[in-house]
Amino acid sequence: MKKKNNLKISNIFPLRENQPKILELDQRSREIFKLIVEDFLKDGLPVGSRKLSIKLNSTLSPASVRNVMYDLQESGLLRSTHSSSGRIPTDFGLRFFVDGLLQVKKITSSQSKEINKTINDNSASVDQICNDAVNMLSGLLDCAGIVMAPKLNGFLKHIEFVPISKDKALVVLITDDGIIENRIIELPKGLPSSVLIETTNYLNTIIKGRTLIQSKKIISEEIKNDKIRIDKLAQQLIDNGIACWDDASKKNKLIVTGTSKLLDDIRAIEQLEDTRILIEKLENKRNLMGIIDETHQAEGLQIYIGSENNLFGLTDCTTIISPFRNKDKEIIGAIGVIGPMRLNYAKIIPVVDYTANMIGKKFQIT
Repeated sequence: MKKKNNLKISNIFPLRENQPKILELDQRSREIFKLIVEDFLKDGLPVGSRKLSIKLNSTLSPASVRNVMYDLQESGLLRSTHSSSGRIPTDFGLRFFVDGLLQVKKITSSQSKEINKTINDNSASVDQICNDAVNMLSGLLDCAGIVMAPKLNGFLKHIEFVPISKDKALVVLITDDGIIENRIIELPKGLPSSVLIETTNYLNTIIKGRTLIQSKKIISEEIKNDKIRIDKLAQQLIDNGIACWDDASKKNKLIVTGTSKLLDDIRAIEQLEDTRILIEKLENKRNLMGIIDETHQAEGLQIYIGSENNLFGLTDCTTIISPFRNKDKEIIGAIGVIGPMRLNYAKIIPVVDYTANMIGKKFQIT
């Protein structure tokens, strides 16, 4: 039984007058179109009428199949290539296939075990968990991976300074959601070990039940108004201990990995140059912010095929990305993959979505 695709995907392409909806295609056209797309997704090669006629068990002659293919091409679902008389799906055709004909597979037990082990058995910081998850996803699906790690803007529970050398300490911060973050800071010269304990105790009286921004404001006011009396070394420790979280509280961290995997599907010299440009854009990271922003505004997993996004328009790439949410159901991050347009959508979509859900549950935010 076909599993209905309930993904909420933004449809970028406006319909032309002669572009039929999938449901308006007759059964023969639907079957031929589906066979062409599935064959293309397997090997990336154009599909000819003779091959289709054989797959259809000769219920249609090659000439009849060509007529149907011509109509599908006129509708904007297929296009011809310079090197073959066969046809391949257009970006628009792939969108039609994904939205209306794709049968999404269930995630396998081995996939779920690997995802759960990477995320649930991980006691590292938020950034490290996201980094491990996107590297796992990239390797599992053989695609480039992207993840937007969440900002540290929830309520805090505990902070601690752990000395790791004579001049350095590990600052550990725990939120009410169970998120653990840590940073290494430089210790002021001549700082007694007792000050680390005193500073930890003081900060814990301030931060508990407050956000990082709220805590910083209260601490600043207390020091300014002499409500607490601390020496310069202790104040410097507090400043360093709080300031090291500025990046985590002000902006999401974007992690991109596995970009070299985009080179695996290169079939021509011109594609190589286009892909090289894409990799440069990905490594720049700023170019991905538009996709991330759109994902934050969406309700679920998003798929961008080829020219639906300017970043991928010249390189025949697809991105599949799914958000994860906090306990108030607000989107705070997203994870996904980038690969060639002929991705195994049926396999990749559930894996990306499951991974995003597991990240959310790990942080106790779904």
